Amino acid sequence: MSSDQSKRLRALPKVDSLLNHPQANALSKQYSQGLVVQGLRELLEEARQALLSGKDVEINQETLLHVCEKRLSCMFVSQKPAVINASGILLHTNLGRAPMAKAAAQAAYEAAINYTPLEYDLEAGQRGDRQAHVEGLLSKLLGAQAALVLNNNAAAVLLMLSAIATGHEVVVSRGELVEIGGSFRVPEVMEQSGCVLREVGATNKTKITDYKQAINDNTAALLKVHTSNYKVVGFTQSVEVEELSALARQTGLPLLADLGSGALLPLSGFGLMEEPGPREALQQGADVVCFSGDKLLGGPQAGILAGRKDLIASMKKHPLMRALRPGKMSLAALEATLQLYQDPNFALRELPLYQMLALELTELNRRALRLQNELQSLSGLTVRIADNEAQLGGGSAPGESIPSLALALQPKDITVDTLARNLRLGQPPVIGRIHQGSLLLDLRTVREDQLPALVEAIQRALRQEDDPLA
Repeated sequence: MSSDQSKRLRALPKVDSLLNHPQANALSKQYSQGLVVQGLRELLEEARQALLSGKDVEINQETLLHVCEKRLSCMFVSQKPAVINASGILLHTNLGRAPMAKAAAQAAYEAAINYTPLEYDLEAGQRGDRQAHVEGLLSKLLGAQAALVLNNNAAAVLLMLSAIATGHEVVVSRGELVEIGGSFRVPEVMEQSGCVLREVGATNKTKITDYKQAINDNTAALLKVHTSNYKVVGFTQSVEVEELSALARQTGLPLLADLGSGALLPLSGFGLMEEPGPREALQQGADVVCFSGDKLLGGPQAGILAGRKDLIASMKKHPLMRALRPGKMSLAALEATLQLYQDPNFALRELPLYQMLALELTELNRRALRLQNELQSLSGLTVRIADNEAQLGGGSAPGESIPSLALALQPKDITVDTLARNLRLGQPPVIGRIHQGSLLLDLRTVREDQLPALVEAIQRALRQEDDPLA
């Protein structure tokens, strides 16, 4: 150890002297003295190790207390904070998919802080059915005999197959054996349910005769899976629900349809191709449909099953039902979301997903000009407005884009990667996309009330200080 190292080690302040500092007193009141002491001891040990390893770091009382305050504040920040989604992906799976309507969020909050008649029949004064209210709404909206809600759509597929086809074959097109994310594949869900997968057709072409030839005495159901997260083009052919339902009726087999996103509102008005709707699939002859609650429906995470009463009843009685059922907050949020759909125009106005889809380019340009004007005074940044293409996301409308506008940021004193990282790690985190040397912040997925916070986040990201001991 050099004499300089020894001198600097001896110069490190003691915990007691640090605690007497006014900033330490303020931190003790804001958090607790125990946490402040623990934080300072850890910092002093890190400082010792840094000096012993030969690092040239300037350490004094102010530096230690500043870093301590920064770390304590991080300890009490949610690890799942509200994010400003400037990616341009409306249903961003990694960012939680659809933001819910205010009415749905309020319903979830009220359910969270209060007792609710979750499984209590207020009129009869006895145990009730937790799904009664949402089942009634779903049955009415979808024209279904019965309905059931689980905690996600993979759970819905698992329960549907477990209740109907365990130990038997389920016929499905080879071109519909999709992977739905996170290496989670339809064949694996089918295997877990205990049914036997019977693939028919080719990857790009499946005909009704392929299904007919596969049916035997051990067949329990026909399965139609909407390939919502990719598109096969060119020399292709598939069998639609209406044609499959005719075969199902002829053979006495149930037709099960996994629709993935499950749109209840038309998308053509936003320049997108229509996604298969659960109501339409039931009208075309599907016996049971399942779809997600947090995609095109715009509600909480849920897996929704609807269709024939006898088939839904068999699922309700299955042992897996209790393991896969949703909690009171999910049910409250879903019920509030479904109530909006009683008037489709009201749903279009209230659901954030459809608010984002409806934004005109003129409105996006107004917001972009406002942001550009507020940021142009920053010396370390070049800001321009760029055309961009947003995407629906969430495994919906693959290959299609939505015209949008983005802020293109080019920092002068730091790299664009550093700027993107600083924004991701800020409070609130901001998620953008690097393209051709600029950081693009798509404004279609940024709410207008988030614009001031976005400006402040960019300002902080440009001057963000590093932890001297990191």
